[in-house]
Amino acid sequence: MHRVFVVSDGTGATAEQVLSAALTQFATVSVEVERRPAIRTEEQVLQVVQEAAGVGGFIVHTLVSDRLRGMMLRTGRLHDVETVDLMGSLLARLSKHLAVSPTEKPGLFRQLSEEYFRRTEAMEFALHHDDGLRIDKLAQAEIVLVGVSRTSKTPLSIYLALKEWYVANVPILLHASPPSPLFDLPPGRVCGLTIDPVRLAELRQVRQERLGGATGDYADPGFVRREVEYALSIFRRQPEWPVVDVTDKPIEETAAEVLALVGRSHSTNF
Repeated sequence: MHRVFVVSDGTGATAEQVLSAALTQFATVSVEVERRPAIRTEEQVLQVVQEAAGVGGFIVHTLVSDRLRGMMLRTGRLHDVETVDLMGSLLARLSKHLAVSPTEKPGLFRQLSEEYFRRTEAMEFALHHDDGLRIDKLAQAEIVLVGVSRTSKTPLSIYLALKEWYVANVPILLHASPPSPLFDLPPGRVCGLTIDPVRLAELRQVRQERLGGATGDYADPGFVRREVEYALSIFRRQPEWPVVDVTDKPIEETAAEVLALVGRSHSTNF
């Protein structure tokens, strides 16, 4: 069991949100996350570093005070505790770009409560409704992404969640009927994702090699082509579902297309 300490001078929710998003890429690893909010003195920093050292853990923090970030770095090194600073680099670059020094006021981001809470809830929603989870709650999603494996459903869901959209995603499997609640959603709520079969086979081959090759027909070009064609046949039967081709597109571009096609329904269907 790996232990990660989320340390913040505010609530720690932002750091935990980022950490949770990153941990989705390490599903096979058991990680226990412990939040340590309102850390605002050097004594408190030392205490949490010593606690992490005692259990072989490491620290992820969003301390806005330059003094406390320095203290965290020094004491972390002293106690052989890995510390990951999520705030320092961002503040430094913003300060340089904007030519203004940060206020270093703890909890300042908390004042943006409505935006803050919606983004946090949207991220939790995306993680809880990833890859077909909680199908019975699908109606709560503002956007539902549908596609075969490796069409960027999960990273796209997380990206859109950071823009405060409640997003779920549902996989399409060859010869398997999509879950019925998907077809009960209002028009314009669902977006199909497709990809060039040749490129998809290449992506799956890379993933198959990382997994040791025991994935059956997953990366077979013929199987991949049939699966993509099967997904397209489903999309054609649902003309109210817009379809976005994700082939070799960055997440930002795909997200912009999805929002242009699906986001417009937000004001009329909710």
